[in-house]
Amino acid sequence: MKIAMIGTGYVGLVSGVCFSDFGHDVVCVDKDPKKIEQLKNGIAPIYEPGLEDLMAKNVNAGRLSFTGDLAEAVDGADAVFIAVGTPTRRGDGHADLTYVMAAAEEIATALTGYAVVVTKSTVPVGTNRQVKQVVSKANPKAEFDVASNPEFLREGAAIDDFMRPDRVVVGVQNERAAEVMNEIYRPLYLREFPIMATDLESAEMIKYAANAFLATKITFINEIAALCEKTGADVKMVSKGMGLDGRIGDKFLHAGPGYGGSCFPKDTQALARMGQDHATPMQLTETVIKVNDQVKRRMIDKIVDLCGGSVNGKVITVLGVTFKPNTDDMRDSPSLTIVPWLVGNGAKVRVVDPQGKREGEGLLPSVVWNEDVYEATQNAEAVIILTEWNEFRALDLKRMAKRMTTPVMADLRNIYTLKDVKQAGFTAYVSIGREGFGIE
Repeated sequence: MKIAMIGTGYVGLVSGVCFSDFGHDVVCVDKDPKKIEQLKNGIAPIYEPGLEDLMAKNVNAGRLSFTGDLAEAVDGADAVFIAVGTPTRRGDGHADLTYVMAAAEEIATALTGYAVVVTKSTVPVGTNRQVKQVVSKANPKAEFDVASNPEFLREGAAIDDFMRPDRVVVGVQNERAAEVMNEIYRPLYLREFPIMATDLESAEMIKYAANAFLATKITFINEIAALCEKTGADVKMVSKGMGLDGRIGDKFLHAGPGYGGSCFPKDTQALARMGQDHATPMQLTETVIKVNDQVKRRMIDKIVDLCGGSVNGKVITVLGVTFKPNTDDMRDSPSLTIVPWLVGNGAKVRVVDPQGKREGEGLLPSVVWNEDVYEATQNAEAVIILTEWNEFRALDLKRMAKRMTTPVMADLRNIYTLKDVKQAGFTAYVSIGREGFGIE
C-alpha cells in the first residue's frame, strides 16, 4: 500500500515510521522545511525511544521518505492520513480544526485516484463528515472515502503501542474503505490484535471517552491521596488494594502532581465543550479538569511548607520537568505551574531533566539547567522530584543530603520511602498521600 502521512508531529511521525515497518510505502509530509531537512538527515524532531533507529531502517529499505510537497506524496496514494495538530482553541475550549480542514482542502486538489482520507488527529465527533464535505467541495470529481482512525500512543512507549496495540479503532462508512484499512493493518490482523470497526462518530467518541476516563482515574487517586494525608492512610497501599480488583485495574492509579501532556488536558477540555454544545454537560469531566488544576496548586503548598513557609531566596533543585519520563514533551506539565511560581516568589531554581532542556529553555526562563543531579544539589536548600525518570529512581541519597545546605525533599512521584530518606540524612520529607517527617 502507498500511504501519505500529512504532519510529522508526534502522532504522524511515529505512525508513518511504524506503517513503513509493516512493509508499506510511506511518504511523510510537513510544511516546515527545517523539519523535513532534519528528518532527511535521520534526526527525529521529537524524542521517542527507538524512533530514530526505526526511521533509519525503513529509509534504508526504501519504504520511508520525507517531503514538503503534499501533491507529490498524495499522487497515487491508497490512503492519506491527516495527522496535524488540534490544539485547544484559545478562549472557548474547542479543539482547533484549522489545520485539519486546511489539510483536507489541499489533499482534495492533489488526489489523482481513489483514496481513503483518514483522520488520525484527535477530533470532535462529526469532524470526519466535515472533512468529507471539504474534500468534495474543493474537488467535486474526487473519488474518495473518509475514515476515522484515532491513535492511542503513550509518549515514551509509542512504538510498542503501535506494534502491539490494545486495540485499533477504525470508523468507516462502507466496505470499500474498510478493505483499504484492513489491508493497511493486515500485519496486526495476522497477529490477532483486536481491530474494531465502527461508524465514524463512534470512533471519534472512543478516543475522547478513553482519555477522559484515564484522566478521571488519575484525578480520583490524587483526591484520595489528599484524604490519606489527613487520615494517616498510605495511598500506595490504597492504590494497590484498589488495583487488584479486576473491575478497576492498577493502571493510572499512581498519585502525583496532576496529569499533563499533549492529550489529557486538551481532550478533557474538548469533551467538556462538546457536552456543552449538545446541551449534555459532561459534569464528571468538568470536575476532573477543575480538580486537576487544584492538585497542581496543592503541590506548591507542600513545597512552601517544606521550605518553612517561604521559598524567597532559597536554592531549589527540581528533578524532572517533562510531563512524564521518556519524552521531551512539556505540554501542560505540572512543572509549568510549579516552577514559574517558585521563580516568581524569589526561589533560585536549578533543573535537571534528561530530555527537557530543548523545550524547557523557552518555557522556563530564569532557571539554571544542570546535567548532573549531585552538582545541581550542591548547597541546595530543597530538592523536588517532579518527573519519575529512571535516572532519579536510584540516586545516592546520602551523597545528595551531604551536599545540600538543608537536606529536605518533596518527592511528588512517591519514588522513595520515608525510611530511605531518613537513613540518608534528610531532615524533612513530603510525598503524595503518605506520611512525611520534619514538617510542622
